[in-house]
Amino acid sequence: MGAREDILQRIREANEGIEVLPVQRDYRRGSAPTSVAAGALVDLLEDRLVDYRATVVRCRPDALADSVRGLLAAASPVLRAPGVPQEWCPGAEPDHEGLGAQELDRYAAVLTAATVACAETGTIALDASPDQGRRAITLIPDLHVCVVRTDQVVASVPEMLSRLAGERPITFISGPSATSDIELDRVEGVHGPRTLCVVLVETDQT
Repeated sequence: MGAREDILQRIREANEGIEVLPVQRDYRRGSAPTSVAAGALVDLLEDRLVDYRATVVRCRPDALADSVRGLLAAASPVLRAPGVPQEWCPGAEPDHEGLGAQELDRYAAVLTAATVACAETGTIALDASPDQGRRAITLIPDLHVCVVRTDQVVASVPEMLSRLAGERPITFISGPSATSDIELDRVEGVHGPRTLCVVLVETDQT
């Protein structure tokens, strides 16, 4: 018996007779009955994102293209997720599977939408839908401009997870990519974009 088989056999023997208890699912899944108003949730999300050093711009739907253009004014070339409407940024090139890591690295910025955002944690979730694209495009370009509708903002993590499909690849974003060394010196752009800009598009629900 090889080392691998020996280890697996020991695990099987150790697990024999162990009762498998059901996973408890009675944790909080949504906001309390006295939940914060939708407008205050958006304010909280903005505060969290700014605290994480993201740039946040709020606009009405008819000003979305102008807001995106302002954030991308100094970036060229720009890539957009294939499902992002062209009118958001007419000069942006749509992503396609033929672009590998080296090709993606030549883009200064990427433009995507989002699936949901959690106000409590300042987290934006992308699920690889056409208007969000594959994960690589939000990790390689140095600037990520992400459009979030205010009706996509929820209060808690359980609410955020309830809007996500478990079979899809999920990317969670809380500010620009950052890490720190043992002396707690912050370094941005190590594992993803150095700069995150979020456009909060105000819908009638807020």
